[in-house]
Amino acid sequence: MASQKRILVAEDDIATGQAWSELIASWGFAVEIAPDGARALELIDSFDPHILLLDLRLPKKNGLEVLSEMRERGLAIPTVMISGEGEIADAVQAIKLGAYDYLRKPVDPPHLRVLLGNLSAHLTATEENQRLRRRLARAGELGGLVGHSAAMRRVMTLIEQVAPSSASVVVAGESGTGKELVARTIHELSPRRSGPYVAINCAALPETLMESELFGHERGAFTGADRRREGCFESADGGTLLLDEIGEMRPELQAKLLRVLEDGRLRRLGGSAEISVDVRVLAATNRDLEAAIRESRFREDLYYRLNVFTIDLPPLAERPDDVSTLAEHFLKTIPPPEGKTVTGIEAEALELMKAYRWPGNVRQLRNVIERALIVTRGPLIGAADMPADLRRGGGGGGAFEIRLGTSLDDVERELIKRTIEFAGGNKSRAAEILGVSLKTLYNRLDRYGARDAPAS
Repeated sequence: MASQKRILVAEDDIATGQAWSELIASWGFAVEIAPDGARALELIDSFDPHILLLDLRLPKKNGLEVLSEMRERGLAIPTVMISGEGEIADAVQAIKLGAYDYLRKPVDPPHLRVLLGNLSAHLTATEENQRLRRRLARAGELGGLVGHSAAMRRVMTLIEQVAPSSASVVVAGESGTGKELVARTIHELSPRRSGPYVAINCAALPETLMESELFGHERGAFTGADRRREGCFESADGGTLLLDEIGEMRPELQAKLLRVLEDGRLRRLGGSAEISVDVRVLAATNRDLEAAIRESRFREDLYYRLNVFTIDLPPLAERPDDVSTLAEHFLKTIPPPEGKTVTGIEAEALELMKAYRWPGNVRQLRNVIERALIVTRGPLIGAADMPADLRRGGGGGGAFEIRLGTSLDDVERELIKRTIEFAGGNKSRAAEILGVSLKTLYNRLDRYGARDAPAS
């Protein structure tokens, strides 16, 4: 309701300010008056207004200076600028600094009342959405994220804080922990939610195609480029772009990416024209980027440009309290085979899952539940429906026999296959165990014709 909203009027003319105060108060708002820009900033702290009516021409600090300082302090208060004759250019500059709208003097009261009413209704809806999200976070859910542990609650709080901004975010964590899900949740809770969400895996594409995928290409730019193609940046214009496995990007391409992030402009491969893009970039990695910087595999300037805000996702082994919650969540969201009804999970099966180390993290747990839905006779998933390595416990053992006379290629192929199985289908985790890069693992899988099996 309007009576719940506080409005600060920054106006140096005492009579005008008093008239506005009485008028706005009659519409049900609480009102305070600031006679200059410095006092307006003080009242922003003490009065905590929902809406600010800000005259451009104020003593001590003018309206643009007040807006700039608010922006520097991260104060996102809907602001309506009040401008006089000949001040349109300054009013436009105020909009660029984040003002919601501007009105020219003399202000039309009916117009002002409608504007304040619309802003008030919007704020009420926004506050209700924020309350709802906080309530869901306390219940262990935010977007597609699920978890009651203290570690996941911290992650959800960080997402709540960063989502409304336009800041770049690095989402770090082992493969399978849900980095892509975090990125999508940030997008869905952001002002860009109605724009496109585009994700690209920097490790899954050959280096020769990565630049074209990111920035697009013109017809004839290279052999096989028979038509012009937009890249991921153009596809994500007005929305969010996730660069997954950013640590696998080669240094030369990192330099081009940095220029696009700094300038907001790109040039398609083989093109001459520069194209403006408005994209929020999120980056995900399972690698230690600071170590990669020390090893000259990742540009320090790109790291600091991307790492405005960091969210570290804990591995599932560090939050065993979430295993039951996640298992029940997957049971509800993964449809069982046709004609089969599964209503729950037996306590013994849950205990086995809690005791397991989960090298493949949440993705592996989801795969285990999906497999159990297929093999169980129902109506409850039992210990016998768990994979053999999980029934043995731990998730840390594993061996296979090599017969004399086996070729090195066959040994390597079997080792890679068994390691991916051990990692719960998680190829990034398997690469870490084998001590090779994810690109090397993909190259070996391509060599053996097994890139897609077993699935990650």
